[in-house]
Amino acid sequence: MTDGSRPRSFYVLAAFFTLFALFLWGPLFAIVALSFQGPDGGLVFPMNGLSLHWFRVLWSGQGSVDISGAFFRSFRLALVVMVLTVVISVMAGLAFRHRFPGAMLLLYVAIASLIVPSIVVSLGIGLEFRLIDGWIKTWPFDWVQRSFVTLLGTFTSGLGAHLTWTLPFGLLIMFAVFNRFNPAYEEAARDLGASRWQTFRFVTLPIIAPFLIGVAVFGFTLSWDELARSSQVMGSSNTLPMQLAALTTTVTTPEIYALATVTTGASLALVAILLGIAWVLRRRQGRG
Repeated sequence: MTDGSRPRSFYVLAAFFTLFALFLWGPLFAIVALSFQGPDGGLVFPMNGLSLHWFRVLWSGQGSVDISGAFFRSFRLALVVMVLTVVISVMAGLAFRHRFPGAMLLLYVAIASLIVPSIVVSLGIGLEFRLIDGWIKTWPFDWVQRSFVTLLGTFTSGLGAHLTWTLPFGLLIMFAVFNRFNPAYEEAARDLGASRWQTFRFVTLPIIAPFLIGVAVFGFTLSWDELARSSQVMGSSNTLPMQLAALTTTVTTPEIYALATVTTGASLALVAILLGIAWVLRRRQGRG
């Protein structure tokens, strides 16, 4: 029996963890605080006043960048990437439950982009689309010569680049889920006369739904924050992380901190919503 006192190693590890948490989150707290500077505020402490001035500058378009365009462009792209990541990951997870020729090779190809540096992937996709642009411009059609510029864009090359980053995570999650999935539930549903679609809709999908929330969180946040894979494939339209990176070398006001706060807040808000949905689904399953 022990007297309930903690060993000295506990306090050493607790102090180490506290320092690590401060190192990890301290810069974020500093940026958020400085984004609420007054109109005459600077980029460092001490703060000069307290206001929402720099947020108003961002959203009114009076600052160094049109934040609203970049924000909603990134938001729409992240939503599309999230949906596609969930759908493709579920379909791949279902497919890999059965053996088929070339399954392992396909798996290695699917997750290979996790190993290749992101900037290399971006350069490769950008070069591929530029080659396609050159080929299209050789078509003997008047509309091509008059109006075609490039296929590079947010929902073409940009979407593909982001999926090379989000899909491997979604696939690995779904493979792990289906690897420990008990097929007895599906067999029982089919014994009761359910079709394959009914079995998936009313049995399989409700069971894996909480894990789909995790895939959705990965899909959205990885796309929302992605910079390296966006750098060479977005064409003339910048995403929010690209705007933020560009501002770090030009803006000398707390406007950049306000932009960082907006970006972080949007990410945390969506993650909180998705985790709330996952919690509700788990409670319903527990009641069932």
